[in-house]
Amino acid sequence: MKIMNIKNIIFLLIIASGFIFVATMNACKPSQKVAAKSGAQLWAENCQRCHNTPSPSTFSPEQWETVGLHMQSRALLTDDEKNKIVAFLKQ
Repeated sequence: MKIMNIKNIIFLLIIASGFIFVATMNACKPSQKVAAKSGAQLWAENCQRCHNTPSPSTFSPEQWETVGLHMQSRALLTDDEKNKIVAFLKQ
């Protein structure tokens, strides 16, 4: 059995890293189905997972911006999802 030399090992590591990078980048893209959801749908699906959702009239538009920033990290929302939810709540 032939032992692989260091150049072959480095080459294989580079190729493997490339595959992992491509797979990771594709996994981070939201699906078209998720991207097509409205702010109301995203609000109902994401906010009710953890608590009863307040009425949109509970907070002012400025307060909804702050709530959106805070909840984005807790609910693991993308910027687009957060923006859609906040726009829905502010209308």
